[in-house]
Amino acid sequence: MAKNVKVYNMKGEEVGTMELSDEMFGIEFDENAEHLVHQAVVTYLSNQRQGTKSTLTRTEVRGGGVKPWRQKGTGRARQGSTRAPQWIKGGVVFAPKSRDFTKKMNAPARRKALLCALSKKLNQNELRIVDELTVSEPKTKEMEAFRKALGLEKRTLVVMDEPNDAVIRAARNLPTLKTISVAEINTYEIVANTVVVLTKGSVKKLEEVYLA
Repeated sequence: MAKNVKVYNMKGEEVGTMELSDEMFGIEFDENAEHLVHQAVVTYLSNQRQGTKSTLTRTEVRGGGVKPWRQKGTGRARQGSTRAPQWIKGGVVFAPKSRDFTKKMNAPARRKALLCALSKKLNQNELRIVDELTVSEPKTKEMEAFRKALGLEKRTLVVMDEPNDAVIRAARNLPTLKTISVAEINTYEIVANTVVVLTKGSVKKLEEVYLA
């Protein structure tokens, strides 16, 4: 059964309703759904890691081939190389090396995780629908007025049907407001933000992809 939700304009005024399909926004958030969402978030964060850190071990540091002093008779501790870890300019013990942190998640599971996250937002009354999202000029004050009109006090993700450079520029100075296009939507962004705002156009595009 489809759910009717209110649709607002940028002034915070109710301008109608929209039906949201249960197949997308009515999924029960059970233990399996929670597991999928967690897996999707972990996969996303892992794939953001570059894994490029690298330092040198004692075998890779240049120099240190000559024994710094004789083995016995000096009164000092025996040393074999000035590139041992305890020396300045020495190698690093258990040196971190470049590695690939990439994780994979199959497409059906990734899609269901996204829908589970959206369904939970709707169930918790943390999902808003706006008819359109436009600004006359890329000024912060217009997006700030939009934020106040809809009462978006907490961290908010705004999903547009198409990338809008003016809107992105107008919102980028607002620390609690993040704007993305529907092509960029992912489970992590939904979970990381308290409120999700979708345009009517973005809802229709999501339906085209996930209900096809």
